[in-house]
Amino acid sequence: MKYLPIFLLLLLSYTAHAQSDEQAIDEVLSGIHTYASTANFDAYFDLYTEEAIFMGTDATERWTIDEFKGYARPAFDRGTGWTYVMTERNIFISEDGNTAWFDELLENDGFGQCRGTGALVKTDGGWKVSQYNLTVPIPNDLLRKVAGMIGDLQPEN
Repeated sequence: MKYLPIFLLLLLSYTAHAQSDEQAIDEVLSGIHTYASTANFDAYFDLYTEEAIFMGTDATERWTIDEFKGYARPAFDRGTGWTYVMTERNIFISEDGNTAWFDELLENDGFGQCRGTGALVKTDGGWKVSQYNLTVPIPNDLLRKVAGMIGDLQPEN
């Protein structure tokens, strides 16, 4: 019984730490969307690791962070980033507390509902995105039709 208060204190400390990590991750992910929408190049890319990979909606869009910067720079320099509004987010943290992964639903004026998934790592500078994957969920009833349309665009082998 004399160890119960110590156990409870440790449990509360662990829970508070996990919540603060989850809050920090949530802030990073929200920051990505805010800085992209306001075309804040430096703040946006400061949230990624130097080895990060970004995957866009097109199968050819698998970019290193430097390639992604090259893609984004012209739009951000014009002051026109991209706006995705998060409507749902799930965050998971590894047992060792150094890696996290997430999935989120997003709304975009041009594409409608989108999904972002990815991973973050804890660095000396805080949580950073190491991979982000943007997709457009396709309702199952439309999948064959959409897959056929995509197939029609593929060059013949």
